[in-house]
This record gives sequence, C-alpha cells and structure tokens, in this order.
Amino acid sequence: MSVLVLTLAVSAACCVGLGFVLQQNAAQRAPLSDFLSPRLLLDLMRVPRWLGGLGLMVVGMALGAVALSRGEISLVEPLLATNLLFALALSRRQTRQPLGRQGWLGLALLAGGVTAFILGGQPRAGAAVTDPLRHWLIIGTMVGAALLLTACAKRSRLSWGPVLLAVAAGLLYGVQDALTRVSGQRFTEGGWLELLTGWQPYGLLIIGFTGLILVQSAFETAPLRMSLPALTAAEPLAGIACGVGFLGDRLRTDVGALTWEAAGLAAIVAGIVLLGLHPAMPYGTTAPAEERDLQPG
Repeated sequence: MSVLVLTLAVSAACCVGLGFVLQQNAAQRAPLSDFLSPRLLLDLMRVPRWLGGLGLMVVGMALGAVALSRGEISLVEPLLATNLLFALALSRRQTRQPLGRQGWLGLALLAGGVTAFILGGQPRAGAAVTDPLRHWLIIGTMVGAALLLTACAKRSRLSWGPVLLAVAAGLLYGVQDALTRVSGQRFTEGGWLELLTGWQPYGLLIIGFTGLILVQSAFETAPLRMSLPALTAAEPLAGIACGVGFLGDRLRTDVGALTWEAAGLAAIVAGIVLLGLHPAMPYGTTAPAEERDLQPG
C-alpha cells in the first residue's frame, strides 16, 4: 500500500469528519420546513459555522479524489470510513465526554476492521469492465435504493427518517467516489475534452448535490449519533461494490481471504455503530420546530 495514498485518504477522512460535525451543529437549527428542499442549503449558506464545515468537506473530497486517482477504490474507501474517528474527537472536545470502554472498543473495531479487510483482500488494480450495461446496473441499483430510502424517510422524518436519509446519502457518496475515479481517469487519458464529453462529471455533480441535501436534512432532523454512523457505514460498502463491480478492482477470493474480508467489513460497521452511539456524540437541539429559526453564526 502506497504511503502517499494512505496519507491522502486519512487526511481526507480528517477533513470530512470535522466538517460533518460543524455542518450538523448548524443544520440542527434550520427550519423543518426546509426538509429535503434546496432551500435548506440556501439558508445554511448564511451560517459561518456551516460554511466552515462545508469548506472542510470540500477539501476532504479533493484529497479523497487524489487518493482515488492513485489507489484502488476498494483500498481508499475503508480508510475514508475513519472520518468518524475525527468527528468523535471534535465532538468529545465539545461535550467533554471521556472516551471510555465503548469508545476504545469502537476505535479498535474500526481500525482493526480496516486493517483486516486491506490485508486480507489485498486490493489491486485490474482491467475495468467496458460493458456499459454493468455500469448502469450497479449505479442504477445504488441510486434506486437511495431514492426508495428517501421516499420512506419522508414518511417518518422524525423517527427513522434521518437514518434512512443517511444510508441513502452514503450510497450516493459511494457512487460519487466511483465516478470521481472514472472522471480522473478520463482526464488523465484525454484531458478536458475527454472529461467533458463523458456523462460521468455531470452525474458526479448531480449525485453530489443530491447527497448534500440528503445529509443536511438528516443532520437537521436528528442528532449526529443517529445519522453519521449510517452515512459512514453505507459509503464504503457502496464504493467497494462499484470498485469490484465495474472499476476493475481485484480482491483475493480464496476462503481465508474472503473470511478476513467479511470479518473486516463486519468489524468496520460494528466499530462505526459503537463510535456513533458514543455519549460524546452530541444529542442535538431539543427546541420545538416552531422555535428553530436559523441564526447566522
């Protein structure tokens, strides 16, 4: 594994995790009338804290894009999942909660799961699938599942809605990571002309914008502990599915390797859940909806 890819991916995770915390701090005070509406983003743009969080997320996505251009998505995605560690670190500073047994166990499971998956699977590059049907089948499945989850979330937005929205956003972000890698490859091969004549960069923008609305709506209606674990768990799973499904990533498939890969992914998800439910994660506001007028700053 390249030290540069490792450094880029972990740096991206740091920026994204810190950015998510700042965004949720602002989004939780947004009017509920903005739920799943582009108006939510327009309102949040007046809040310096949210803009700072968005800036960190953009930097993290840029670093992640460079990491994806230099390493396999099946390698980078588990590393990006460590953003929850940095989110927890900032939340601990805000809530002054000790890490405790739950925190250390979650940290060990997440770090150990990432290590087990990478060492067991040994992700490596292969020939990308050229059949467009396979591309659209996998991407369509991810996007379709995200749309279905969003429709269900609209019916239960104050109960399970935020979790469903976070899973939907995670699926879209996994597809976004795959399209980022494809767009980077097209640019490398043919420059701007090759990039702009493909559908991938435009799909990337649409999926990124939609995912941002879903994430902010999840942050708006529930505390970070409900939304961030689901988001963090769904994104790498979707990204790995795209990587293996049509980007040409190769993983070891012998029984021992598959066992380590499955155990690693299970440990990653378990660690994410434990860290996401840690008392350090803020509960969010308890103000009634009619009092939730967005205040700059």
